[in-house]
Amino acid sequence: MAALLMTGFPGFLGSALLPRLLARRPGEDATCLVQERHLPLARQRLAEIEAEHPEVLGRVSLVAGDLTEPGLGLSRDDRAGLEQLAEVWHLAAVYDLSVPEEVARRVNVEGTARVLELCHELPALRRLQHVSTCYVSGSFAGEFTEEHLEEGQEFRNHYEETKHAAEVLVRGAMEGGLPATVYRPGIVVGDSRTGETQKYDGPYFVATMLRRQGPLALMPRVADPDLVRFGLVPRDFVVDAMDALSLLDRSRGRTYALTDPDPPSVRELVDTFARHLDRRVLWVPLPQGLTRTVVGLPGVGALLGAPAESVDYLASPTTYGTAHATADLRGTGVACPRFPDYAGRLLDYMRGHPEHTAAAMV
Repeated sequence: MAALLMTGFPGFLGSALLPRLLARRPGEDATCLVQERHLPLARQRLAEIEAEHPEVLGRVSLVAGDLTEPGLGLSRDDRAGLEQLAEVWHLAAVYDLSVPEEVARRVNVEGTARVLELCHELPALRRLQHVSTCYVSGSFAGEFTEEHLEEGQEFRNHYEETKHAAEVLVRGAMEGGLPATVYRPGIVVGDSRTGETQKYDGPYFVATMLRRQGPLALMPRVADPDLVRFGLVPRDFVVDAMDALSLLDRSRGRTYALTDPDPPSVRELVDTFARHLDRRVLWVPLPQGLTRTVVGLPGVGALLGAPAESVDYLASPTTYGTAHATADLRGTGVACPRFPDYAGRLLDYMRGHPEHTAAAMV
């Protein structure tokens, strides 16, 4: 019988997190809920994990299912095999700024509702570990703390809106007594030690814009680049933090913002990438709305390597409080690396792996 269920495998976070969780849970096995069409990739990824972490061998089962279907789309036998679950890790979501509303709502909101239905049926459940995002903040102006959630904020895209709606569901279940912890990563980039990633979005859009221009690169100045902060975070910190926090008694009922507590400004981000790419930046003042419209024109976004939705994050009015995460990680040895220390590795990996794109798993 599996003690741990994970959704979102073989995604970017889940693939790195799974062996870490099993290492801390000797004697426990895991089941990963995987869409039928992603099973070949999941089997490949699991084989790679088992080769690198022999202690995982034979402890992970892959089952075909679908978050959006009743009973998670599981067969009767697979569903029966989950009765002794003690822990559910819900990572599955559509991580895409341009995702259509229907898809975002079906996966991010209805999928979370199905997971909560399962959790309420598990007599041995000790914790739901729900992975949300800092960007449930929408366009909130000021510091968005780990206590904040429903603050009357507006949302810039369906991704933000539906991840917020999903977290509202989880918060309601927690208030009703469900044992749960919520993790809000910032914009997740590659591993700070190797640069490894699965897709190029977020700050990679900035790198792509710079790379596709000559030695003098134009960058739209849609807001003061010294005041706007870019809430990125490397994957290894997010995985290490969730791993460390998940077994703490005090983390039950808490929400953690897993992002850089001292994030780079937009200017620092652009200038750091530009130095590594041998570019000189010329900032061009442009209204945010006009820039978004131009980038959204047919072919323009593809030419620049950035969707129109990404423009909004160059003018985001939000910063993120990390008080809970900082306090509860103290003494664990887990801390967020500084962006200038690993930025070059992100770009080196990007240059060496042109096969990756910005496409999300759906």
